[in-house]
Order: sequence, then structure tokens, then C-alpha cells
Amino acid sequence: MTTYEKDTTTPVPPWPFTAREDELDLVRRSLTGDRRGIVVTGPAGCGKTRLLAEAVRGGGCVRAAGTPESRAMPFAAFAHVLPEAVTLPRAVHLLSGAGTVVVDDAHLLDDASAALVHQLAVHGRARLLVAAPDGSATPGAITRLWTGELLPRLALEPLPDEETARLLTAGAGPLDPLTAGRLLRLGRGDLRLLRELLHAVGPLLAAGPDSGERGWRGPVPLTAAVRAYAAPVLGHDCPRERETLDRLAFGEPLEPTVDGLDLAALEALESDGVIEVGPRGGVRFTHPLHGPVLRAAAGRLRARRLSPGPEAYAAALDAEASALARRIDGDDVTAMPTPVGDFLVTEGGPVPGAYAAVRARFARLRGEPRTAAAWAGEGLRADPGDVTCRDELDRATGLGSPRPTLREPYDAVRLGTPGEAAGRRLRGVFARHADALARADGPALDAAAEELAERGFILFAAEAYAQAVAVHRDPRAARHARTRAVALARRCQDARTPALSGLALGELTARQRQIVTLAAAGLSNRQIAERLTLSIRTVGNHLYGAYTRLGAVDRTALPRLAEPLEAQPA
Repeated sequence: MTTYEKDTTTPVPPWPFTAREDELDLVRRSLTGDRRGIVVTGPAGCGKTRLLAEAVRGGGCVRAAGTPESRAMPFAAFAHVLPEAVTLPRAVHLLSGAGTVVVDDAHLLDDASAALVHQLAVHGRARLLVAAPDGSATPGAITRLWTGELLPRLALEPLPDEETARLLTAGAGPLDPLTAGRLLRLGRGDLRLLRELLHAVGPLLAAGPDSGERGWRGPVPLTAAVRAYAAPVLGHDCPRERETLDRLAFGEPLEPTVDGLDLAALEALESDGVIEVGPRGGVRFTHPLHGPVLRAAAGRLRARRLSPGPEAYAAALDAEASALARRIDGDDVTAMPTPVGDFLVTEGGPVPGAYAAVRARFARLRGEPRTAAAWAGEGLRADPGDVTCRDELDRATGLGSPRPTLREPYDAVRLGTPGEAAGRRLRGVFARHADALARADGPALDAAAEELAERGFILFAAEAYAQAVAVHRDPRAARHARTRAVALARRCQDARTPALSGLALGELTARQRQIVTLAAAGLSNRQIAERLTLSIRTVGNHLYGAYTRLGAVDRTALPRLAEPLEAQPA
């Protein structure tokens, strides 16, 4: 298999800071008045270090960080600011005038440094910003910072996929949806890993023939950083365990009863936390990066021996397509694992039209039109004459006249004219949505929207909440419905429908709406200032306020928020 190795000294540029404005404000406020700081915890790679760096940007502070190599050395984390021979009381005294002390990777602090941080908090001698990951053995002196109520604790959650996708775009430009989805799956919320992956595949990104988006197919590049993240599987030197890992890499998920599979090796790997057994018995890797890395690391002969034959792939694809179709028929499009189809498309192999069409339909109903179009395009690449894939592509891009389906009358509901669907067959939650809209019942629309979201129909849920905004009599309920509609709409890959038109702009002041509309039309800040007889700084301030309310990073997101929209078929 082809591998890639980069110069490990090549710097990886940082991500732009985004989607943590509320948390940043909270951390900054922890450094004001008589407050003494804050502890930030969360999964590895969720942005704790960057958040603290932004909080103290432009100000003076003492920085310290724990490392695995120095845990046995007293005061190693503070060696750059303390004399060689120092006692704990003396260290507390020396740092009392430091103002702000930022401590990263606090779970790796040596005992003396951890005690110093604790004593600084006890005596209030310095303001402390401390970062520690979840799931790691952390010194008791650090955990007592929040369990002993010395400092408040902020538990960070991983960024939502839609926000992480914006970071990918900022780092690499527009990516095709299947490439972006692949990177998001491999990174699994770890922004540091995701950044390393993007850095590794950057030279491999190729422009698509019909768009400005770039894509990546083929094996994961085995750079030094990627190998380090995959060390839990690459480092297994037990022949039986490594053979089991490689078999799993080429056949995930596997049943424990597969002929020749070493059950003792499986038990050892499960104890190590490398694999897990699902509720239905299927064996999978605990991290989605591990299988692709093992496949990339295998030699050609080993890969040829372990790879399933074409018949096995065909049967597995049929099983995945059938499972997706059953979900759709059961009005449930919540995400489900599809490892075989994902593997096939990322390796650049031909995707059968029947399978691609089901994937496209599933994605479209989830409110992911760009992903739906990408899957339909994969099917048409393998078979340009596939009618079902062509129909799905037209639906995803809003160009076609879809054949009559259950959800065609539901389009009338989505367009705000439920009367046109009267007497036509709608079932379940779709019927409840139509009834609530016909009665202008805000709470019932909220309930229908929530059920649609639970079933994975994110776009339909956003539209139902948007419709509820207009009929709620309680202003608080209307605000809640608007907030939910905007949040769900952001997850829908810029889907453009009448129900969502102008929804976000309703959160802006009249002047902000005016300026956003001009910015979305392509005018620069200077041109807007000249047209409205304002200063350029005033225009910039209004745009910044609008970005904050709209959840936009910059003006590239404004056209989808400000333009009048056309109907999009269901």
C-alpha cells in the first residue's frame, strides 16, 4: 500500500477561533473583579488550549504545562519561572504577583507543580486558568480545584459537526461533502487530530470536474503525526493480536464467531480498549481512525490476502442498502453506521447505482442536499444511465419533478399550504405536522418539530419550528421556536426553502438587516458605507453584531441567510 511521510518539522497552521464566543466570554469574566479564575475540562482536542489562549491574548501571564516526561521532576512545569532549588511556600510567594497563571495539560503535572497550583487557588494569590482533559488520571490537587469549590469548572463539549466543517473549509477551502464527512468521522471531534489529518491530505486534494470543491480518495497518509494517533493499534507486537486487528481492519464489523478469529486475542484487545463489541455482537474499533490506518500500513500481499472478495462486498452493500431503506420506510433517518459503503467510496472504487441512490435519498431526507448530490454523482459515475440516481441528483439540487411519493403532499405542508394536502395520505408525524399547521397551533407545531428532529428529519424539523414562530402567541415560545429553527437549519448544508427564508434575519435590527443584505449582494464595507452615508467602522461594527446573532463566521455565509429562496423538493 502507498504511504506518505512528511517533514515532521513542517508547522501546522492554527484553526481560526470560532463557535466558542459564549465560553470565551465566561472565561474572560472569570478573570475580572474578585473572581479567581476557572478550570476548563473536556475531551481531548475539543479546544481547551485554544480557548485559554484566546482569553489571555494581548495580556501578560505566566504559562505552564505538564508533560509525560517531567512528571517525576519537582516543579518541572514552572521551571522556567522558578529558581532551581525552591520550596512550596517560596514558590507560592514568587508567583503571588504573577497576575494570571495559565496551566495546560494539568493532568500531566508533577506533584509539586500540582500542589503549587492548588495553593495559589487556596490563598487567592493569582488568577488561574487551568485546562485538563476528561478521562485521564489527574492529580488530586487539581481535581480538588473544582470538587473543593475553589474554582468554577467549565465542561467543554466537542464542537458540532457543522461548526467543525467550517473549520475544514477555513483550512482547506471548499471540500466535497464526502471528503468533509470522511475527515469528520476520522477526527471524531478531536480538533488536533483533524488538523493533522487535513495537513496530511492537503497535497492529495484534487478539484472536482464540475465544481470548485476539492476531494480526497484513497488511503490515509501515514505521516508521523497520524501514526502517533494510531499507536494503540500500530504498536501491538503480539502476532495473534496484530493478525486479529488486521482482519478487523479489512472486514469491520466482524462477528466474534467468524472462522479462524482468535477469541483470546479479541478479549485482550477489548481489555486494552482498542475494540468494542456492539449490542448485536459486531466487533468494531473504538476509534474510526484505526481501521483505515491499519489498511494503509498493510503491504500489498497482506492486503490482498485479507481483503474480502467482490461477492462479499456486494452482499455487504446490499445489506446496508436494505437497512437504510427500512429506516426510510419506518420514517426514521437517524444516522447509522455504513462502514462498507464509506470504505468503498473513500477508496475510489465504483459505487453501484442502487446503493448510491439509497444513500442519496437517506441524506436528502436528513436535510443534507450536498451529501445527497455527492452520493448520486458517485452512482452516475459508475453508471451514467442510472435513472434513480439521476432523479435523486435532480431532487437534491432542486431541479427535478419528483415522482409522486408519500412526501409529495407533504411538500404542501412545508410550503405553508396544508389545505392542499387535505384528503391525501399523510401518516404519523407528517400528518401531525399538517394538522398543527392547519390549526395554527404553535405548541403542536413545536411537538411535531421535536419529533421530526428525533427521527432525523432535521430540515423538516427546522421548517416546522420556523412555522411555529409565526403562530405562537407567547413571545417567549416564539423566541424558543426561532432559536431551535436557526440551530437546526445550520445543520442542513445551506438547504434553501421558503419556510426558512428570512428566519435568521428576523433576529437583527433594521440597520443590521439593511447592511447584511448589501453585504450578501457582494458590496464591500466601503461601498456600503458610501451608500448608507455611514463610517466604515460603523458598518464593520454592525456586521460583527450580525455575525454574532446569525452564528456566521464571515460574509461567505450571508447569501444563504439573506436571499429570497425557492422551494426545495422533499
